Amino acid sequence: MEGKMKVAVMNGIGKMGFTERDIPTPKDDEVLVKLDYVGICGSDLHYYESGAIGDYVVEPPFVLGHEPGGVVVEVGKDVKHLKVGDKVALEPGKTCGHCEFCKTGRYNLCPDVVFFATPPVDGVFQEYVAHEAGLCFKLPDNVSTMEGALIEPLAVGFHAARQGGAQAGQVAVVTGAGCIGLVSMMALKAMGVSKVYSVDVMDKRLDKALELGADGVINGSREDAVKKVMELTGGMGCDLVIETAGTEITTRQAVQMTKKGATIVLVGYSKSGEMTLPMSLVLDKELTFKTVFRYRHIYPIAIDAVASGKVNVKGIVTNIYDLDDVQRAMDESVHNKADIVKGVIKIHP
Repeated sequence: MEGKMKVAVMNGIGKMGFTERDIPTPKDDEVLVKLDYVGICGSDLHYYESGAIGDYVVEPPFVLGHEPGGVVVEVGKDVKHLKVGDKVALEPGKTCGHCEFCKTGRYNLCPDVVFFATPPVDGVFQEYVAHEAGLCFKLPDNVSTMEGALIEPLAVGFHAARQGGAQAGQVAVVTGAGCIGLVSMMALKAMGVSKVYSVDVMDKRLDKALELGADGVINGSREDAVKKVMELTGGMGCDLVIETAGTEITTRQAVQMTKKGATIVLVGYSKSGEMTLPMSLVLDKELTFKTVFRYRHIYPIAIDAVASGKVNVKGIVTNIYDLDDVQRAMDESVHNKADIVKGVIKIHP
């Protein structure tokens, strides 16, 4: 397919604009996808606000967005499992395939990964993208391309739940009820965890957690979250905490609210990158800490969970913006976190 496409670019901190680029031509092992929806991730907002995340520094013009869903419009000659018209969710990271981590199945840890919207690699706030066909997962008829775009954050939630050894009979707590907190909660429920409670300080997010299946919610600004969890568990504490807020306070609470031998999965990044924890209590309880970096081997599981109705992933979306409104979408997502749980950019009607 020849022609030009509209691309939204970050021209500086807090500044979005548009440019035209050639519609890419897919390689033999790639497909060209006409993008319908791209989710706005917390990392997009961080780059937009500060221009960097750690060592990854934006050099404008830069394209944000790494949560795409769309429709295949062209197929490379070596691609057999996809055809024109297929709806797909795109896994955004292409790995080397031959390092220690790729060879042992832990490809999310590949040091040479090329990942959408991770400088210097552009993202996909644009009309089309050519992507490796093996990273494009066909969606069932009853799964929309908007849901396809949300498979990416849902994959983080399932990876967190799997890292935590989630299973029936457990009581779990998710600290933070933003997008990742909500998908983690839904992943825990889908994996059979008996009771899942969500903790946040924003009522709208806690209402959303209840709507999407949490067994109970705790507003940490109005009540002692540790005390409440102890009440809910008969003084025992919970079996598993998935910590998505990325604060020292919530991580310390996770240590305090777990029972002995429990697991804490750290998902949220702290602003400073450092925190002080009560390590004597960690040792006394013989707690296990696990961490999450993106996901691996999760997309088929996440897609099946949505298709089967176990996870209402589209329920996390509170705001949908047209591509032309990308400046407003980013500004509102940054400045109105109390009301916007998840924003999505609609690329094609």
